[in-house]
Amino acid sequence: MRISLPGTALSVYPLCLGGNVFGASADQAQSFDVLDAYASAGGNFVDTADSYLWRLPGNSGGESETIIGNWLAARGNRADVVVATKVGSWPVHPGLSAANIAVAAEESLRRLRTDHIDLYYAHRDDPDTPLEETLGAFDALVRAGKVRYIAASNYAAPRLAEALRISRENGLASYVAVQPHYNLVERDYEHELAPLLAEHGLPCLPYFALAKGFLTGKYTADATIDSWRAEGAAAYLDDRGRRVLAALAEVAEQHRVSQSAVALAWLLAQPTVATPLASARNTTQLADLLPMAELKLSDDELRRLTDASEPDRPE
Repeated sequence: MRISLPGTALSVYPLCLGGNVFGASADQAQSFDVLDAYASAGGNFVDTADSYLWRLPGNSGGESETIIGNWLAARGNRADVVVATKVGSWPVHPGLSAANIAVAAEESLRRLRTDHIDLYYAHRDDPDTPLEETLGAFDALVRAGKVRYIAASNYAAPRLAEALRISRENGLASYVAVQPHYNLVERDYEHELAPLLAEHGLPCLPYFALAKGFLTGKYTADATIDSWRAEGAAAYLDDRGRRVLAALAEVAEQHRVSQSAVALAWLLAQPTVATPLASARNTTQLADLLPMAELKLSDDELRRLTDASEPDRPE
């Protein structure tokens, strides 16, 4: 199964495999296992960033790109994989100046062991650099054949609209996709960004699709989880969060799939969403995710999940 990203020649699997665990909670051997299993299931879309995961002890950044590059070289399958990476959040190469983008792109290409990046994201907005400069630098990479398409992550709607206008008026490469924080318990995306993307026909590729693991159902008040994301996930364990988990569990039982698969299928069914991102540090976790590609939720199930995730209103 493949989904065509509007405005591009990219055709991708319904689940984008996040690389933020490669080189962190998954070493190279474990990462290769996950990547092999994902590709065997038909997966062809891998997402990473130059900054992954510099904050963790023993890491300095670039580890995820390096592992993915080693895997692509070892398997000889670069032509079969859509590779997305990002620039702008790594302290070694911070921001979106033209000089930084040019240098960071070359280093990402080297770590990924490839001559082109399929989807190159501005990892986050850089208010200190004019959008004209950023977009001009991205345009130069596209014209040089080093990047096929550019995209934006963590942009507010007004800045994204301005970037799209600048590209259009100046004949520059334009953002073709947006990667926001969006899931069943983080729905701010729906207010301003979603209408803007719908207006421009841009696909949404949401990150933290499982709310840092919370929507897997493994986080409970008395659970001890060995994960660097555990604290962030546990923050969702309030009345609303429990309501969402209960709805997920009910729908998952009906379909005999994991709660993770149901949460991802809900996202995939939302307007503008093309393919959500989720990561797996082992093949067992990956196996829980993969059924989402074929899972079709009924209108009633989608409504139950949406209603359960509505914010609590003050009495």
